[in-house]
Amino acid sequence: MLKKILVTAVCALLLGSCAESPTGRKQVMLFDNKQLNTMGAQTFEQMKAEQKISSDPATNRYVQCVANALLKVTPDEYQQYNWEIVVFDSEQVNAFALPGGKMGVYTGLIKIAETPAQLAAVVGHEIGHVMAGHSNERLSTNQFLQLALALGDAGTKAYGVRYQQELMAALGLGAQVGVALPFSRTHETEADVIGLELMAKAGFNPEDSVALWRNMAAAGSGGVPQFLSSHPVPDTRIRTLQQKMPEAATLYQQRRQQGNLPACRKP
Repeated sequence: MLKKILVTAVCALLLGSCAESPTGRKQVMLFDNKQLNTMGAQTFEQMKAEQKISSDPATNRYVQCVANALLKVTPDEYQQYNWEIVVFDSEQVNAFALPGGKMGVYTGLIKIAETPAQLAAVVGHEIGHVMAGHSNERLSTNQFLQLALALGDAGTKAYGVRYQQELMAALGLGAQVGVALPFSRTHETEADVIGLELMAKAGFNPEDSVALWRNMAAAGSGGVPQFLSSHPVPDTRIRTLQQKMPEAATLYQQRRQQGNLPACRKP
């Protein structure tokens, strides 16, 4: 009887939580924005408390300039967020964005990103994660795994006994940590596509996205930068970007004709 109830609950969740990402991919989203925004805010406060924040005015202005230019071309609902962008003083080559408009950029990334457009490629990618609801999708997947395990033997058969410990470990992670976990490769590719469009619309040359990932690959020759550890390998990523480049180039040229391009200057 319990299994039947749980199966019915899973089916109801699936029917009532279908969504579509900006690229047209079907998604399952179980959490509302208020829940996700609270998780994002709590996680961000914890990270600010635990990591050193850059106090360099020029660096902060630069990152804010790039981020603002990108945010201006996002859909209205994301422009209405009270975005908080923090530069962390760390050699990590990394950046992140959390639900509710919380973003972190590490000084190690700023060194690798040689131009404002290269930095925009990463910041746009992170905004893409938020726009596509990837944190919601990730947490929703974990929720379904938990329900599957609750089915007892049915859950074990679905995922295999040898994977049960791994599943339990994943489910044991709190929601505040879950929103900051690495995304799937599908999510990463989707965020790349969204980010490429954003940077082109904002007036950053989309070709610089390819240069950025080549820089990343070169920087990783002595070890993998953290940003690459959970992302598609640079060659795969570059191929995807190049496939989407004609559309992005058209958007960029349209923005150039309008004028008023971003005037962000790297310190």
